[in-house]
Amino acid sequence: MKRYNPKDIEPKWQRTWAEQNLYAAIDFDSRPKYVMLTEFPYPSGDGLHMGHIREYTYGDILARLKRMEGNNVLYPMGYDAFGLPTENYAIKHRISPQAATERNINTFQSQLESMGYGIDWMRSFRTTDPAYYRWTQWLFLQFFKEGLAYQAEVAINWCPHCKTGLSNEEVINGRHERCDTLVEKRLLKQWLLKITQYAECLLEGLKHVDYPHRIADQQVNWIGRSEGAEINFYDINDEQKKQPITVFTTRPDTLFGATFLVLAPEHPLVSSVTRINHKDTVNAYIKQAQSKTEIERQSEERDKTGVFTGSYAVNPVTSEKIPIWIADYVLGGYGTGAIMAVPAHDERDWEFANKHRLPITRVIKNDDPDDMCTTKPGVMMNSGNFNGMKSAEAIPAIISLVEKEGFGSKKVQYKLRDWIFSRQHYWGEPIPIIHCPDHGAVAVPYNQLPVELPEVAHYEPTDTGESPLSAISDWVNTSCPECGGPAKRETDTMPNWAGSSWYYLRYYDPRNDQEFADPKKLEYWGEVDLYLGGMEHTTLHLLYSRFWHQFLYNQKLVPSPEPYAARRGQGIILAADGSKMSKSKGNVVNPSDIIDSGYGADALRLAIAFLAPYDQTTPWSPESVAGTHRFLQRVWVLTQESLDPSKQGLGEQALEDKIRRATHRAIKNVTEDINHLNFNTAVSALMEFVNELYKLKEQDHFANRLAWNFAITKLLQLIAPFAPHIAEELWSQSGNQGSIHTSQWPEYDNDLLIEGVVTVVVQVNGKLRGTIEVKRDMPEAEVVAQAKVQPRVAAYLKDHAINKAVYVKNRLVNFVLS
Repeated sequence: MKRYNPKDIEPKWQRTWAEQNLYAAIDFDSRPKYVMLTEFPYPSGDGLHMGHIREYTYGDILARLKRMEGNNVLYPMGYDAFGLPTENYAIKHRISPQAATERNINTFQSQLESMGYGIDWMRSFRTTDPAYYRWTQWLFLQFFKEGLAYQAEVAINWCPHCKTGLSNEEVINGRHERCDTLVEKRLLKQWLLKITQYAECLLEGLKHVDYPHRIADQQVNWIGRSEGAEINFYDINDEQKKQPITVFTTRPDTLFGATFLVLAPEHPLVSSVTRINHKDTVNAYIKQAQSKTEIERQSEERDKTGVFTGSYAVNPVTSEKIPIWIADYVLGGYGTGAIMAVPAHDERDWEFANKHRLPITRVIKNDDPDDMCTTKPGVMMNSGNFNGMKSAEAIPAIISLVEKEGFGSKKVQYKLRDWIFSRQHYWGEPIPIIHCPDHGAVAVPYNQLPVELPEVAHYEPTDTGESPLSAISDWVNTSCPECGGPAKRETDTMPNWAGSSWYYLRYYDPRNDQEFADPKKLEYWGEVDLYLGGMEHTTLHLLYSRFWHQFLYNQKLVPSPEPYAARRGQGIILAADGSKMSKSKGNVVNPSDIIDSGYGADALRLAIAFLAPYDQTTPWSPESVAGTHRFLQRVWVLTQESLDPSKQGLGEQALEDKIRRATHRAIKNVTEDINHLNFNTAVSALMEFVNELYKLKEQDHFANRLAWNFAITKLLQLIAPFAPHIAEELWSQSGNQGSIHTSQWPEYDNDLLIEGVVTVVVQVNGKLRGTIEVKRDMPEAEVVAQAKVQPRVAAYLKDHAINKAVYVKNRLVNFVLS
């Protein structure tokens, strides 16, 4: 018998599939379409890691199932190659980003092919291809044309290590999500995309897609919709009321309890409201606040610092003077950058008021969960005309009052901020804008796209706030498209999220040089049916791409308002000891090492699927691949033995029935488990099926030839999505024509899932004393009679009177003795 050797069969079938272009999706095919999408990788220098393998293996299992179920499956792959990962790798190895990209993609491509993924490689592309980023630039200009791409001087998150600005979404706990460096704040002129204009659309869209709560809730919380009121206060020295200090509050019903105002250190009115004799103190405080991160400023544990401006405003409903303070726990980038402090109803305001000896006024209502004063003496009471009113009544009443009196209005606000789109590094898509002294920011004409990156000798980022491109005068200096006069190119580049915000659409039409995709192809392929990706991208790539897609839908450039019908997030694979994998710890598992060791890709794929539920973070098990390799050897041996022509004949009908029932049960379990993304239990069902077939082989010796042919054929089809190479090899050895991966997925017969014989447990006084096998649905009297004479049970019944026999149909008999 030929031995199972993955090193022989896996490269052979990978070449065959590539030559046959087996996994090519067909535009406008009559079969139902199914788009299976996984996040395309950054081609870093380290190659594929186990997180990649987990995601792409899950995607491949689903794509293969859907293909065998008769769908026209598109399972594509490309490379998200612009951005910091590649640039940092290039700097470290002293090569150009172009050379780094080419080297790293070659590594990734080789690894992906060695895993045997059923990818349509004919549709592959790189975001760094000018033919691709031409359309990224064109899409940016659509935002610009509609006023959704704009420049503004803003305080941005600055990474001192990567020497570039970051979006809010790229900062986690005050650190750059990629290099873990503590970020700083810098005031720079930046390009922004007006994602805030789509906040409500992004929330509404979540109601019409299949996203798990843990994904949808992250986006909802990040967008942060709040209903309340904007209320205008005025410095008492602003007699003309020209400069309102606007605050937003979700609790306008507590306005009567507002006893002071607090402005963020970066609020634009700080200078004008600060009295001359307080300037030095305020300026020193502002400088101190600038050295702190937003996380530090908002920490609940830290002391609540602040300084008085010397000015007062007037509470519009009590007419009382209230002091205006500056405090760093208020952030300029959130809300209006100013708050009305209601210490009787807010713990943070209460702490601040107590420390700085500020007044506290309690608003009397019946149901205030935030009332800080119920047990605190010495607090002034104020309720205006709302005495005893519940919050649900008081909020609309106070909003009505402020609107009537003209010092405020109802307002819906979002925590979401516009997307900072500029990056001050070289390796990114050039922003296609030309700056003219007379016409300002002008779009590069479409027929001049793409604006290509110039090849440069030095591309390292500077710490000046300018991109390295600004030093390349031959590239920067150009003419204005409007007037033909001297002008300069924009030197900031796009973030690495730009190319990934629309990449799935390019898979539908990857070689189109007339438009980003043919509308007919966009209509045919439609929404991505299932998108697998990392949870860490929920408020980054996933949110950004939904925003781009909704904009494109409003521009009538795509046929659906949402890009992804369903989204799922896989868990992280940790090192065997439960720690995070990292090169510095020496605990990184290289998938290529596992394949090259002799276990092969199929064993690795099965081990990944069997490891844990798909959405759970789990440690890697080094022993798992050896276990799945042994399982594949058992499949190999069983199939080889079944092909032995000497094993023929007629077996017992009862054994034939057991073989067929086991097969139909396996079909049902594996099919349902894959469709529910229960990959680990699907592998378990396959292992149970093989164990059962081995037991039946010992009884039947392959005598029931037709039943065994049926069982082995279905086993190979069921295992094909998980272990495509061995399945294809054994399918071919069995004399089947064509590829197993285009064969029809097996269906189960419900009637054959039911066993004709059942095992009934026999108890005496509730304790297990034996079992009997009887025909399903046998009359109760016959079952009880057989139970009485079961040898072990009979010994317990001897010399005792049976008070009653309790029967649970097809499951249990319990004799209760008197």
